[in-house]
Amino acid sequence: MPSPDDTGQEASPVEVELKPETTEPEQAEPETLEPETTEPETPENVIAEEGAGQTSEPEAIETEPPANDEAETLDEAPEKASVAEEHPPSTKPAETLSSPGALDQTALDLLAEKEAELERLHMENARLRQSVVGATEVIEELEEPPMPPLVEDNIVIPAYIVSDFVRLGRQLDREHLVRATMGSLAMIHPEQPGVMISTRHMVTLPRMNERSLCAAPLGSTSPRGAPSDWHALEVVLASVSMVTGGPAAVIHMHGPHTTAASCEKDLVLLTPIDELGKQHIGKIIIVDPDSEHPEDYLRQVAEALNQGGMRCVVVRGNGAYAVGADFDQAWANAAMVEHSMQIHLLARQANLKT
Repeated sequence: MPSPDDTGQEASPVEVELKPETTEPEQAEPETLEPETTEPETPENVIAEEGAGQTSEPEAIETEPPANDEAETLDEAPEKASVAEEHPPSTKPAETLSSPGALDQTALDLLAEKEAELERLHMENARLRQSVVGATEVIEELEEPPMPPLVEDNIVIPAYIVSDFVRLGRQLDREHLVRATMGSLAMIHPEQPGVMISTRHMVTLPRMNERSLCAAPLGSTSPRGAPSDWHALEVVLASVSMVTGGPAAVIHMHGPHTTAASCEKDLVLLTPIDELGKQHIGKIIIVDPDSEHPEDYLRQVAEALNQGGMRCVVVRGNGAYAVGADFDQAWANAAMVEHSMQIHLLARQANLKT
């Protein structure tokens, strides 16, 4: 155990270290200059102080950086606060940094909306297309309804022939070539060349069915319910059949322009002034009806048809008979005659030199 002399020798360095602090009392704190803490009374206190001094040095070394950082932070805090007060923070840099992302998101949202709208339009277009297809099917069913065959006087009229009559009657009414009960249709039976099929007397052409037809052999008496011009239709069909070798069809149309132009007195021959009429019709012969001499009238009709190029023959004030190998060809000739007659009337009204 150390002697008191040794403790006295060891304590002297402590006093030497504290002297610089005591020489400048204005800088030293009063608490650190107290003599009780610097003069050990016992050896145990001296050893304790040495141990405490030895153990406190590493702790001070380890804790100095945090203390310095805290001190620097405390020193810099007022400066930062003053800078913040002088220059308040602005949101422009933040907005500038965030604006590209916001613009990109907005563009993506707009693109998504456009794609959704495009998809909706595609679906709407498909739905409308389907509706149009359905409407077309309905119209076709109305235009060409399935018709049953007709059996009359041991003559069978197939269903497709009945459908042709019904279809053509509606189409001619749309084009004002026939109106309601004005006009008639007839053809040679395609399966029985010696049989003639015709619409009945005063039948409503746009609303025909299988009961709207009648049939009879050529050269025989007219069947029950036959139209009033049965024999004229028969003569015309026979003339066409001789040219075509069998098939023949005729439309007795009542176009307003054809009927009006034919009412001019002393007009027997009319040449179309339009190019299409010249090419497809050629000459239009007008005959006068003669109920007192029906045979002479029928002969004149046949001759006028031959002279007109087997296209048509016009009866004064009573429309025209347009002929062809089938209903489509007869329909085309009827439309051409009506067109040429309309142009003829317009040219005369305008006093054009033709």
